[in-house]
Amino acid sequence: ELRAVRTFLLGRPELGLSPTRRGPLAKNTLFLVEMLPPKKRPALRYLDQGGPRPRRLARAVIFFGGQAEPNVTELAVGPLPQPTWYRPLRFKSGHHVPFSARPMTMLEYELLHQTVAQALEPLNRFLRDATGFWYQQNCSQRCLTFSDIAPRGLAPGERRSWLVLQRFVEGFFLHPVGLEVLVDHRDLDPRRWAVQKLWYNGRFFSSPQELAQSYELGTLAVAKLPDVPPPEKLFSTYEPRGSFSTGTPTEVHGAKVCEPQGRRYRLRGNRLEYGGWSGAFRLRSSAGLQLFDLRFNGERVTFEVSVQEAIAFYGGHTPAAMQTKYMDAGWGMGSVTYELAPGIDCPEVATFLDVHHLYDADGPIRFPRAICVFELPTGVPLRRHFDSDFQGGFNFYAGLEGQALVLRTTSTVYNYDYIWDFLFYPNGVMEAKVHATGFIHATFYTPKGRRYGSRVHSHLLGNLHTHLVHYKVDLDVAGTDNSFETMDVLFENISNPWSPGARVGAGTVGGPAQGWEVGVFPPAARSHDGGGSAGAGTDPVPVPRYHLAVTRHHEDEPSSSSIYNQNNPWDPPVSFQAFISDDENIEDQDLVAWVTVGFLHVPHAEDIPNTATPGNAVGFLLRPFNFFDEDPAVASRGPVIVRPLDPPLCTHLQIRRWTPPSPGDCVAPGPFTYNGTARPV
Repeated sequence: ELRAVRTFLLGRPELGLSPTRRGPLAKNTLFLVEMLPPKKRPALRYLDQGGPRPRRLARAVIFFGGQAEPNVTELAVGPLPQPTWYRPLRFKSGHHVPFSARPMTMLEYELLHQTVAQALEPLNRFLRDATGFWYQQNCSQRCLTFSDIAPRGLAPGERRSWLVLQRFVEGFFLHPVGLEVLVDHRDLDPRRWAVQKLWYNGRFFSSPQELAQSYELGTLAVAKLPDVPPPEKLFSTYEPRGSFSTGTPTEVHGAKVCEPQGRRYRLRGNRLEYGGWSGAFRLRSSAGLQLFDLRFNGERVTFEVSVQEAIAFYGGHTPAAMQTKYMDAGWGMGSVTYELAPGIDCPEVATFLDVHHLYDADGPIRFPRAICVFELPTGVPLRRHFDSDFQGGFNFYAGLEGQALVLRTTSTVYNYDYIWDFLFYPNGVMEAKVHATGFIHATFYTPKGRRYGSRVHSHLLGNLHTHLVHYKVDLDVAGTDNSFETMDVLFENISNPWSPGARVGAGTVGGPAQGWEVGVFPPAARSHDGGGSAGAGTDPVPVPRYHLAVTRHHEDEPSSSSIYNQNNPWDPPVSFQAFISDDENIEDQDLVAWVTVGFLHVPHAEDIPNTATPGNAVGFLLRPFNFFDEDPAVASRGPVIVRPLDPPLCTHLQIRRWTPPSPGDCVAPGPFTYNGTARPV
């Protein structure tokens, strides 16, 4: 389908499309193709009432750079698999996307590298002396590279990027050399691009020549970096080093996930079934995982649950650090879904799925093993109880092992790796979770930078930042007409009715009697740290300000962000604030919950070489609340019940279970056993 859409659009002479990866910037190119979901009402008529199947359509993003007034235009293309027509797509705001708001492309990066190499020629001697590396084609194993910062400027229409120069070694994100360069690359002719400013070790310079002259005159405070050790000795590498004090083995495999009697889930194309759960999923190139028609025991819970945006706001002393406000949908967050490693990223027994993206490419690109599905032992019972007889014996023990089905992918957005999970539990709870790992976004250490983070290595500052992740949850609980209520827990202090003069304190609740609960975790997730300030004052970046916002469903509000917001945050085509500022009635309406989760990350030395996942995960739960008559997991045949046949002696036990006596060879051999007594010794 991706190839068919590209072939059709390239064959339309009025579009004048050229290949993406070669040629000039001033041309018309096809940047992105992905599925365009059907409108909700026709989809529900098809799913629930036997109505006609909605036409399968594609969304195509075209960069019109080869015309007098360049712009970005989105098209609906259909019908698939053999398209015959296209029509323009409009944003609710009515905004037209200026060409300066487009995401970066590989071609623009190549031209930017060439511009930087040419502009920094006067600094070759200085860079060799100070860093041992330089920015030229003949640099061999001692090349410099850069990481670019966004937003790209300070006002609409600008495309000026601060570049952080780094030594190009394994983990180069942790090897800044102290030089940052501001390049204006708005013009479609790279010959007109120019370095506007430089920053080195605390000082600003108006040109490379000025910096070079300061070095030659001896007036420059040079931060001479130590020579780079062999690759296996780099502090930024994963190569093992050191040892644990206990001497317990780490050179053998640890615990593994196994499926002793085979898979307990079913995967049919992009449709998953597990216990009471069923639903469809997709991985969209623009923003990532998306669930559709999620049901429990045949009853729809949500029409859609999807990742919308991942934001990271940084502080710092260097110009690049203070400018960094990443909005990862603008960096192709859904398209950088690289291969998952069996046994590390997912268990070896997982089902791995390839995906195809057409994003900044001259055809579909296959990403092998980009998604995995597996059943995960949670390591904690779903529920259990030991009923003591308080005489050293027991009346019964019962427990149900804890498991969940996991749907996982990752996004490697340059330095950071996001691990995206949807977990489905047998008791009707769904969990959306994201772990942050990968390399921290770090800048060159200066004493003034200590206000904005931690010195994590000799010349390296780990910059303070806030992560915010936005999700869309289109809940349809017992139909599309829903209401939103909060439960207030209040403390009351009342007279004790059976003891005059005494008082009793107790909590009281008021709120919904039946429905589904949206719960953000951890409860103190500090998304307000970014949300309260990022939209205030002169800071332009639009950001979700609430843990939870509820709006009415509108077809022209499919997403809370866009791939253009990063490079035009001052006047974005999609402004989430507009979704909630219309003050619409939300009683007995088709509602959408927009969930923001986040955390504050103060980098520390233990983030070297990478940020670890423990303590760096946030998410939310969908949980039934008086929706069922009892825990729906009672339908599971996984519990174990142990009852003594001769209480209180408890020497003869009845063990009730509905699964085979032994799980198999992947765990300790032998059947399940239990004692349950607590006797004096």
